[in-house]
Amino acid sequence: MTGRARAPRSAALIGVACAGLTVLTACGGGGGGEDPDKGTNGVGKLSPAKIEMKARKAAQRAEAVRVTGNVVSKGDTYRLSMKLKRDGGMGEVSAKGGSTFQLLRVRKDLYLKAGADFWAKQKKGGGTPSKSDVAAAGKLEDKYVKVPHGDPAYRQLSGFTDMRVLLDGLLAMDGKRATGERGAVSGVKTVRVQAGKGRGGMMDVSLKGSPYPLRLQRGGDAGTVRLSGWNSEFALEAPSKDQVVDYGRSISAH
Repeated sequence: MTGRARAPRSAALIGVACAGLTVLTACGGGGGGEDPDKGTNGVGKLSPAKIEMKARKAAQRAEAVRVTGNVVSKGDTYRLSMKLKRDGGMGEVSAKGGSTFQLLRVRKDLYLKAGADFWAKQKKGGGTPSKSDVAAAGKLEDKYVKVPHGDPAYRQLSGFTDMRVLLDGLLAMDGKRATGERGAVSGVKTVRVQAGKGRGGMMDVSLKGSPYPLRLQRGGDAGTVRLSGWNSEFALEAPSKDQVVDYGRSISAH
């Protein structure tokens, strides 16, 4: 049954920010005078600006993608494992210290799922949870909490489930573009575009099929992210009513 109960404050959730993601260094390309673009999609022959443009356009046209990796925000590291498509997304976010929660968005409806320990820590201003906080948190164990559209947490958390918003942030780079090393990501040959000599970010672009970005790095050691499963379909459904707790206008006002 859909229930109403007092929920711990969710201020800590809003601190999870989508600030910068990074790329691992690719291995060097082949040698021996062999044409490195033989059997590829040909984007490796283009200027770095055109490679980046084609990668962005390929990403914009895609219907689905999987995003995995680390996000560094304000000195804290978060681990993402999200599957996204145009009308929503689903996956898990793990914060430093072992705090983990799941997100599910189906069109405009956003749901948050976490263990009792997570909810007990959402007490306003931090501090040790009271017995009532622990009791309230226990009622949310393995339940989906529907995040109200007007709640500040909605805008922050929904960004992790919005394919366009997340990709726009991940693909942003700053500085003069240059072509970097040839390499491979999960066995797929890639060419690298780097910005600001790598300090402004790097993007490894597929040399097979559509030139999708497969691995990204933002400057300042801001984390590493891989993009895979481009256009791979997956089921995205709202949870059953007996698994949902609805708090009305705001989950942070209870």
